[in-house]
Amino acid sequence: MTDTSAGPEATYGDRDPDALARRAGERANPDRDQHFLVDDRVLDRIPGYLPGDADTDHVLEIGGGAGALTDRLLALIARGGSDGAAPGFLSVIERDATFADFLREEFASAVDDGLLDVVEGDALDVDLPPFTACVANLPYGVSSEIAFRLLPEKKPLVLMFQAEFADRMVASAGESAYGRLSVSAQHYADVEIAERVPKEAFDPQPAVESAVVRCTPRDPDYAVGDEAFFLRFVKALFTQRRKTVRNAIRNTGHISGLDEPEAVVDAAEEDLLRQRPGNLEPAAFAALAELAREHGSPTEA
Repeated sequence: MTDTSAGPEATYGDRDPDALARRAGERANPDRDQHFLVDDRVLDRIPGYLPGDADTDHVLEIGGGAGALTDRLLALIARGGSDGAAPGFLSVIERDATFADFLREEFASAVDDGLLDVVEGDALDVDLPPFTACVANLPYGVSSEIAFRLLPEKKPLVLMFQAEFADRMVASAGESAYGRLSVSAQHYADVEIAERVPKEAFDPQPAVESAVVRCTPRDPDYAVGDEAFFLRFVKALFTQRRKTVRNAIRNTGHISGLDEPEAVVDAAEEDLLRQRPGNLEPAAFAALAELAREHGSPTEA
């Protein structure tokens, strides 16, 4: 790809990722969990994975790096916010001071025009802005923690993960990849793999394949009275995924916080107790969690 950008005054959406990295003056450091996406075709497609009705008034990017995805997201929001008229706004969180400074310099026009704000800091520590959608190539070492900071916000998300992590997010009951991550992520959103991305699309190349995951928020088709307990209960049972549900409840009271796990076993249906956690649909976990709250005298976390 020919780099049509000459610096901060260029239009958005056509910057060459390799040229951006050269201008930044610093390579991505895999020891800091930095693997920059440099495949133009993938970069161009990623913003389009947001749902068609997604509100782009305030888009959040985590891990801006040298700005290749930032450039594409500025093109998206510059076309207009959700009303099709006024431009949107992009917030980028970048923990590396060198890259944060570079983003402000490279996209100085966007900063001056009120389209962009670069927040220097760790995405696990800084206050998140009130975003309407998030698109990001996440640092893989903390992708789980960041994802579960974002998912409860119930906003459209398009996030890059390790492929194995993505497969676990989208897995269904009965599949080998199905587990705590599957139930927890699908509690908040419809989760789907939008695209698989080979390691060659990154510089430096990671050791694993990657995948773009789209999370479209929606309310679950079941009710939980205490979301924190529900998620803790799911975590507890999956620590005993090869046990029956009966034994998993009995063995994990110290994790779920149940003071009386045996009372939950006595109250549950036998057909459910004979199953294994990996075969329970999310709705079944929810029903069992409510039974546990009623009979198991759970303590607060």
